[in-house]
Amino acid sequence: MTVTETWLRRTEEGDRGLLDAVRDARLPEAFAEAFGKMLLPRPFFVPEAEIRAVADDLSAFFELLFDIPQRLYDGDLGRYCAALGIDAARAAVMRRLGDRPALYGRADLSHDGESFKLFELNVGSSLGGTDRAELARVLLDVPAFRAFADEHGLGHVHTGERLAATLREVSRDLTGGAEPVVAYVEANGGLSGSTHLARSFAEMMHRCGIDLVVGEVGQLEERAGRIHLHGRRVDVILRYFTPNEIVDDPDGPRDLEPVLRAHEEGRVVLWTTPQSALFGNKGAMALMSDPRLREGLSDAEAQLIDRILPWTRLLTPELTDHCRAHRDELILKPRADYGGAGIVAGWDSTDREWKDALDASAGAGFIVQRRAGCRPEKVIDPESGQAGEWSATWGVFLLPTGYAGSYVRALEDASGVVRAGTFKTTTVFHTPDPAPAVTRSPEKDAAWQAI
Repeated sequence: MTVTETWLRRTEEGDRGLLDAVRDARLPEAFAEAFGKMLLPRPFFVPEAEIRAVADDLSAFFELLFDIPQRLYDGDLGRYCAALGIDAARAAVMRRLGDRPALYGRADLSHDGESFKLFELNVGSSLGGTDRAELARVLLDVPAFRAFADEHGLGHVHTGERLAATLREVSRDLTGGAEPVVAYVEANGGLSGSTHLARSFAEMMHRCGIDLVVGEVGQLEERAGRIHLHGRRVDVILRYFTPNEIVDDPDGPRDLEPVLRAHEEGRVVLWTTPQSALFGNKGAMALMSDPRLREGLSDAEAQLIDRILPWTRLLTPELTDHCRAHRDELILKPRADYGGAGIVAGWDSTDREWKDALDASAGAGFIVQRRAGCRPEKVIDPESGQAGEWSATWGVFLLPTGYAGSYVRALEDASGVVRAGTFKTTTVFHTPDPAPAVTRSPEKDAAWQAI
């Protein structure tokens, strides 16, 4: 019996200590304000061997993703941006610093019952979900849960602690090994609707020993050659603004330029640089599945992509007939949006709705992706004792040091399309259970790859 099966059996039998563990956890104040009403009543569990193998695959996938401009466009970022529909103003911000992006991101995956499948990559520092690791920490202070964790050998990776160690490392040349002052910086006006998220993140980072100052890009000032925020000299700027927000703000490019110069000259560390956004565009995922790229892949690289990425293509008029015929297997997504905006799930549409969506989107900057199966996840309601089935999106964090923890967003909805503001969330613990065996249908997958 797996740890998940044991948890479900005991909660179905009415074990109040486990049923009430999340309710009884002493949540940090800002975390409780931001997420207290959004928490699932149980954590999720995953074999450690499985999640670490997936993280290794994702790290290799990221590095291959960063090679796409070289492999497909001879290193010409202009051609790469044109292929992804990135306009000149946004491309200029993304390309302003010519460095290779740092490996920091969150992969969103579903589990089809056999293995994890990747359906979205969030590249760069403006990531949500990092503070869900705080729930794992406080759950271990609940006696009933601590006893269960000890009995079953549970562990977890705290994302905030891994990020704090990374911020110390990337600023070492500037600080000489002293503790850095880190600025959490949003776009101008960006804090107005996200103050609760910034407070929860800051609360976690302060507990991890990071001196964090929160502000907006227009509040950054250059004094005596260094960047300051609210009168504090900062060593690292943790970028929570996007190139889109900079370009859409009339003052954005002017406000950002001193930061970019200071980063170039080693007077501040911008973590991460806007270059990361070149690879957060969903169209980059389609290029990873592009037959032109496949021709130059090694066997190991091709197997990596097949193992983790469902069939994904830029939607062109030539693909619409195929997509109409496979409505139940496909989902349509705009290249540049986030939070589930603009998504159309074929399996949740009528034939007419799907045709109209395809006709409106073909050649207009959309990708189409084969549905990643999603096994149902059982959750016992502590109040009613009834079991519900949830569709889970697993967020796996990566840093230059590798795997940096994970969390879950879930919907009590068979469609399994997780959109911003519609989900519940929880943390993830690792178990010593063996990873599940994986069986595949190479012939069926090969037929899709040929399309």
